[in-house]
Amino acid sequence: MNSFWLTMVIVGILTFGIRLSFVVILDRWQPPALIERSLRFVPVAVLSAIIAPELVMPTGTLDLSLSNFRLLAGLIAMLVAWKTKNIVWTIIAGMGVLLALQYFF
Repeated sequence: MNSFWLTMVIVGILTFGIRLSFVVILDRWQPPALIERSLRFVPVAVLSAIIAPELVMPTGTLDLSLSNFRLLAGLIAMLVAWKTKNIVWTIIAGMGVLLALQYFF
């Protein structure tokens, strides 16, 4: 059991050190404008990579039919996001449409 706790402490220190290194480095170093512009797209790319498969492959196979309620709700959510630019309304619209489709159909 001692080796378990020793491993946990070492992993905790390493994790803390890695995260602290980015804080210290970025505090003293200003990245070039190209890198800053590029990093702005990372959250969008990551969220798209997580969400897109759930919308078009809800059962593990490609499903682009009208019976795919997740895809329909996702399309409505994208429309609301484009029009309102408000994340709260986007989530409410997407979840509301999905719940309504699942309840009534």
